[in-house]
Amino acid sequence: MSHLTYEQRYTICVMRRAGHTQSFIASALGRDKSVISREIRRNCDGRSGRYNADLAQRKCDQRHAQKNKYIKLTDGMRTYIVDLLSQKLSPEQIVGLSKRNGIECISHQWIYHMIWEDKKRRGRLCKNLRSKGKPYKKRGTVRGTPGQPMNRRDIDLRPQIVEKRERFGDLEIDTVLGKGKISALVTINDRATGMLKMGIVKRKTSELVTQKTVQLLKPWSQQLHTITSDNGGEFAKHEQIAKELDVDFYFAKPYHSWQRGSNENLNRLIRQYFPKGTDFQKVAPEYVNFVENQINDRPRKRYRYLSPREMLNKKVAFIC
Repeated sequence: MSHLTYEQRYTICVMRRAGHTQSFIASALGRDKSVISREIRRNCDGRSGRYNADLAQRKCDQRHAQKNKYIKLTDGMRTYIVDLLSQKLSPEQIVGLSKRNGIECISHQWIYHMIWEDKKRRGRLCKNLRSKGKPYKKRGTVRGTPGQPMNRRDIDLRPQIVEKRERFGDLEIDTVLGKGKISALVTINDRATGMLKMGIVKRKTSELVTQKTVQLLKPWSQQLHTITSDNGGEFAKHEQIAKELDVDFYFAKPYHSWQRGSNENLNRLIRQYFPKGTDFQKVAPEYVNFVENQINDRPRKRYRYLSPREMLNKKVAFIC
């Protein structure tokens, strides 16, 4: 049945003042009692509790004006969405960025619907998603027993301020493996701003990873506080990194990847540009810099669709 009209709201107002019950009013209007009860509860005066037809109509009109409206997917909007998908933005990021810039856009659910319809037609829009359109698979339960770096400091010893993600200079670090698990990409992110630093090592040895880490972080050396990594052997020389950069180095607990969740999620973004099987020995450093800038300029939901670089500029005075 249609919504209540102004005339029906006026009738409710008059009959309430006459002392009639909600059941009687509902019977007179041919409505269910719950409709009358909900109408009075939602649209009465919040201070006095009185029901007035004019106020009730204004409240109703205001709610309808604020409701999400159906937006038609036009050719221009589709081109706009496809362009942002090609830049590796997720559907939620596209919608958030559009709202921030005042651009009309369909919901992220409908963008996914558009992508799946394209996939049915053997299109390639899904290849721009982090999952490449593949179903999510839980990690296997079979675990190895790799050796842990010596003299490691457990994450439990890390200062509580790091958990707040308020200050710049608390970092997470990891490596993204290349073809044959030989070459790798060192990825480092700041927990507060999401800023990324990354670089290629030809072989995933502790010596090369240490050199690359120090090289990448030298521009930030005056602002650094902590680094947190997993227990991979490539971080065996963590004490050298800590000394050269004057930072405290900590290790997450084995198989507790969520303790470095920001870096884990960031590596999924990086995999959009460097899929599994990439031979990093053949990747130009210029392309690595391009990808780094793309990710640092990418709007993030957790920052209300500001980019990591914009977050950095809000927190520190220097520009990377």
